[in-house]
Amino acid sequence: MLSVNGVTIDEEAVAREAALYAGAGDPDAAARRSLAVRELMLQRAGELGLLEAGAPRERVAFASRTDEDAVIGALIEAEVRVPAPSESECRRYFDAHPERFTNGELVEARHILFAVTPGTPVTALRSLAERTLSELTSDSARFAQRARELSNCPSGAQGGNLGQFGRGQMVPEFDKAVFGGSAVGVLPQLVTSRYGFHIVEVVHRIPGRELPFAQVQARIGAFLAAASEARALAQYVKVLAGRASIAGVELDPASTPLVQ
Repeated sequence: MLSVNGVTIDEEAVAREAALYAGAGDPDAAARRSLAVRELMLQRAGELGLLEAGAPRERVAFASRTDEDAVIGALIEAEVRVPAPSESECRRYFDAHPERFTNGELVEARHILFAVTPGTPVTALRSLAERTLSELTSDSARFAQRARELSNCPSGAQGGNLGQFGRGQMVPEFDKAVFGGSAVGVLPQLVTSRYGFHIVEVVHRIPGRELPFAQVQARIGAFLAAASEARALAQYVKVLAGRASIAGVELDPASTPLVQ
């Protein structure tokens, strides 16, 4: 049974949350982590008087997830400080990753989607996707045939062909996998997105023109700030978990606060 400081989270709530993580390797474990973290943060909000009328957590029932999110957002604003990246930090990142800042870069690709929908046996589906990936890594000539047979995307009728596209046109998980390297051919790992598991083949790359630093500094700053916030939030959760009594999930707690 999942519980946080004596507050029990029932299996029905875990099942509802797991539907939001259908594309994860283990939706149940992902749901338990999510719910435990949310409860930890709501309890901390209660300690700080951030709940309605300053009430403690045990006296507050939220009408919706949106209401919970508003409280969690207020808590993060109050307790998690993330400094803005300096120009020199942005410049170092730009110099280290010039290939990420181009204009007009295009990729031609095709994919096979193994869609995860409510009630899908995720473990069996992933196993099928991995077997198919192994086959196509050895013999990509069968890609179009397997796409027509197995893909849950309308592109399957065209052998999985997605045509040419640029950065930002696909969902972030897919975009990162395709534009995160320079490889051509079947990517060696499944790509997991909010839709399910993808086998992806990069057919052709058209390089773009490198952009000047001044044109991308703001974008780099936003990216570095988001990465810093993610690290700070992860550490903040570890601090809360280190003070808590949690059953039914592992959150890798830290015993001392490292976020100032």
